[in-house]
Amino acid sequence: VVDTQLMLGVGLIEKDTNGEVLWVWCYPSTTATLRNLLLRKCCLTDENKLLHPFVFGQYRRTWFYITTIEVPESSILKKVTHFSIVLTTKDFNPEKYAAFTRILCRMYLKHGSPVKMMESYIAVLTKGICQSEENGSFLSKDFDVRKAYLAGSIKDIVSQFGMETVILHTALMLKKRIVVYHPKIEAVQEFTRTLPALVWHRQDWTILHSYMHLNADELEALQMCTGYIAGFVDLEVSNRPDLYDVFVNLAESEITIAPLAKEAMAMGKLHKEMGQLIVQSAEDPEKSDSQVIQDIALKTREIFTNLAPFSEVSADGEKRVLNLEALKQKRFPPATENFLYHLAAAEQMLKI
Repeated sequence: VVDTQLMLGVGLIEKDTNGEVLWVWCYPSTTATLRNLLLRKCCLTDENKLLHPFVFGQYRRTWFYITTIEVPESSILKKVTHFSIVLTTKDFNPEKYAAFTRILCRMYLKHGSPVKMMESYIAVLTKGICQSEENGSFLSKDFDVRKAYLAGSIKDIVSQFGMETVILHTALMLKKRIVVYHPKIEAVQEFTRTLPALVWHRQDWTILHSYMHLNADELEALQMCTGYIAGFVDLEVSNRPDLYDVFVNLAESEITIAPLAKEAMAMGKLHKEMGQLIVQSAEDPEKSDSQVIQDIALKTREIFTNLAPFSEVSADGEKRVLNLEALKQKRFPPATENFLYHLAAAEQMLKI
């Protein structure tokens, strides 16, 4: 079965010789809200004039991917200095959509009309493939989602944060809200996209919001999520403690736990062991990133094994719930008991 119908739409944004940025075309259609969001994400509307070849993010379960290029003098696009191709999709796969938008860019440069782009878009949507002699061909199934999940480097994160990586692991285990700041969007995206791999057993990248603005509508959508990883390039976000439990200042290599999250995030022997394992595994030159992820996943499974004896099937037989008395009788160190309790809460194992 071809994994089609994952793409939702394609759009074109242009910057003309007068410096005006316009939403020129889209297929099949878009909403005003989404159009405004994509114009905001597109670097052509940014005051600082920096060109970002490729950005991606998520808004209310719709992923967006934007490739932007400068139009060469020789092009048939005479009145246009830059343009962006925008794809909206249901899935997280930056490499796949970077490759496809690059092909669409080359088509638009060559033909100067969106017709060819639309044809290719429909071909990929229905058949998972588009072929063109001069612009390269694209095959959807070359881009497995597991490859996208493993594309980032856990080793880079550990080499930057060392033992403190366990704070990120704990926050993700407990489905806390993580905000990441760096002035460069590329750094934010690279770092944030890798974090969900720390809780590999969930394989859940829907928690990732790799490119956020401090915009009321975006923040409202974000705050509807239980836990998340949100990336910002605006340092102003550090003054918004309502948005995070853990704040990562990538530029300064600093991780801060918000006062209200300190109790749930209290670290003990269990966390120390986890931290040591993460560092040891990541510092092993023989190990690849995916092996490090595997090591962390195995250790994480042990934590869930710890929780198993204290869980029982709920009265209605629907799900497993925590037996708090049994947990307390085990007399774990306070930080361990506290963590297991909060983990059970994150996994919705508490009796209501």
